[in-house]
Amino acid sequence: MNAERQFDVIIVGTGAGGGTLARHLAPSGKRILLLERGPFLPRERENFDHTEVWIKNRYVAHDIWYDEKDRPFRPDIYYWVGGATKVFGVALIRLRKEDFGVIHHYGGDSPAWPISYEDLEPYYTQAEQMYLVHGQRGLDPTEPPASGPYPYPPVSHAPRVSELAEELRALGLHPFPMPLGVMLDEANPLESRCIRCDICSSYPCLVQGKCDAEIIGVRPALQYPNVTLLTEHEVIRLETSPSGREVTRVIARHKGQLEAFQGNIVVLAAGAANTARILLLSANDKHPNGLANGSDQVGRNYMYHNIAVLVAFSLRKNDSRFQKTLGINDFYFGMPGFEFPMGNIQLLDKTNWQVLRGKGAPWVPKSLLKLAASHALEFALFSEDLPDPNNRVTLTRDGRIKLTYRPNNLEPMRRLQAKLKAVLNEIAAKRGLLHYNVFAVQRIPLSAVGHQLGTCRFGTDPKTSVLDPTCKAHELDNLYVADTSFFPSSGAVNPSLTAMANALRVGDIILERLK
Repeated sequence: MNAERQFDVIIVGTGAGGGTLARHLAPSGKRILLLERGPFLPRERENFDHTEVWIKNRYVAHDIWYDEKDRPFRPDIYYWVGGATKVFGVALIRLRKEDFGVIHHYGGDSPAWPISYEDLEPYYTQAEQMYLVHGQRGLDPTEPPASGPYPYPPVSHAPRVSELAEELRALGLHPFPMPLGVMLDEANPLESRCIRCDICSSYPCLVQGKCDAEIIGVRPALQYPNVTLLTEHEVIRLETSPSGREVTRVIARHKGQLEAFQGNIVVLAAGAANTARILLLSANDKHPNGLANGSDQVGRNYMYHNIAVLVAFSLRKNDSRFQKTLGINDFYFGMPGFEFPMGNIQLLDKTNWQVLRGKGAPWVPKSLLKLAASHALEFALFSEDLPDPNNRVTLTRDGRIKLTYRPNNLEPMRRLQAKLKAVLNEIAAKRGLLHYNVFAVQRIPLSAVGHQLGTCRFGTDPKTSVLDPTCKAHELDNLYVADTSFFPSSGAVNPSLTAMANALRVGDIILERLK
């Protein structure tokens, strides 16, 4: 093979896992190749256009998946340099320490991880430093121990959010500043990239104030001459040695042509669904059920959280722009009368009339939608869905993703919604009958794959897991996974920071091998 196609490490995917890993490995001087199926996301005025982003899905990939009944659907998936972090909501929060052990849920048990929180904690701290996280320790009652402070102070609350925080504290709750990865300098706004706008979650950042994996991971990595990025290269399979123990070639499609690359170490970071797809497409004589799939676990235990959006409309006007600065974890592990974990609550971006119209109110006059949006408080609620081997990624006959998923452990989400409504109405009651809220709730559908997890769980037993505790495939000597595929359970917080921290951990393991 041409020496220009031989590398020490090949990383497939440039999102939270792959982009972070690339930056971590770059100073080693080893030859590193990044293969990304998408291009760079363009900087254009449409980045901030509500209609283009929310209604026309301008930046969503033109990918078709199938559900368990073979019905096609378009997933909300993003193939760009930086992966899904190009449009993520910048919430970078740690799993709780307890999430690494067995937890008894209303709908069953979530398994223990093969590593402890203490094993990952130094990498959480490194990831927070790398991604410029703004936050404050000591206010979240479920907060796990940390070896250092956040690198930047918390993002300040808008007046309406400060008011809400005080009202929550008056009820005995413990709202805390959401840890956010943004390039924000509130003391020097003229020099700040982040402008605290109302356009963050689901939007690319036109001013590049979002700490995504392109800006924080890939671009710094490319400053090193030993790092190569090839865009619009979709990896379609991995080939192995005759023994089946080593990946010898990575095959990618570029503009209709197949290209082959050789890496001493190969790392899949294509996202939980697509990493499983690549492994299943790579079946050969030594791996007839798919690469690393002697356990029949590849693709199984797909999770994406139980997520709901709750919007509270009231007479109180909300002029906030950047409002996703507040979180509530008082009910993460349950509450009196319901002793099972419930989950996390956090404020979302401000909604707008275009989104309200596009999400189910096309007949409502624009003036009323504007009025409703200006009196809304928007929350995201996360609770844990449990690993189920029947919730899985498989392939159609032509190699497309088929996603079979049946929701589980739903009662905690119902309880969490009811509790948040009760809390907001208790606050409203102090202002009089006319201040009670009208609520709208939407559960996130199967097509919303931003929190895709599982499919290649790590563990100590090759019969029940795909990866060992180092995130190396049990059945191969040079194949690692560094995306959210490795999660054996989902927890109930945004997974990005855990993916970044684990990528740094895997990076240290790889660096030891490369010495």
